[in-house]
Amino acid sequence: MVNKSNIGEVTVELKDFRVTIKQKEDKIQQVINAPMHMAPAPSQVHHVPTHTSPSPSIQPTSPATDSNKAAESTPSNVITVRSPMIGTFYRKAGPDKPNFVEVGDEITPGKVVCIIEAMKLFNEIESEVKGKVVKILVEDASPVEYDQPLFLVEPA
Repeated sequence: MVNKSNIGEVTVELKDFRVTIKQKEDKIQQVINAPMHMAPAPSQVHHVPTHTSPSPSIQPTSPATDSNKAAESTPSNVITVRSPMIGTFYRKAGPDKPNFVEVGDEITPGKVVCIIEAMKLFNEIESEVKGKVVKILVEDASPVEYDQPLFLVEPA
């Protein structure tokens, strides 16, 4: 509705609920550092309270369960890079672009290792560790959960 009109911004407020919709032409790209095994994930998404509650029947998908099992059985010298948010995991910036990292690649803090799309925002996830990627735990274009293991890195 907003895109088809000349309205630039709409705000709706009801008691303890507020929603603002702004029209933008440029794509927004956020850079978020991926939390490591014991590091807390930064809170990047601001939640607006709603009157609906999530369905208790939602179960994790089998790839996420397999990834969690793989992370639990890893050697102690390997660092697990985890997802800082819920979204869709992408190994490359676009269909015709190369993957950010492959198994065996050396990574350093600040190197982009993947993108997680959340609500049409493409968030570049940067490494916080230096080391070698030993395993990629998520398939390209797969949904990921908050704190889900993405990569296993052997520290340098």
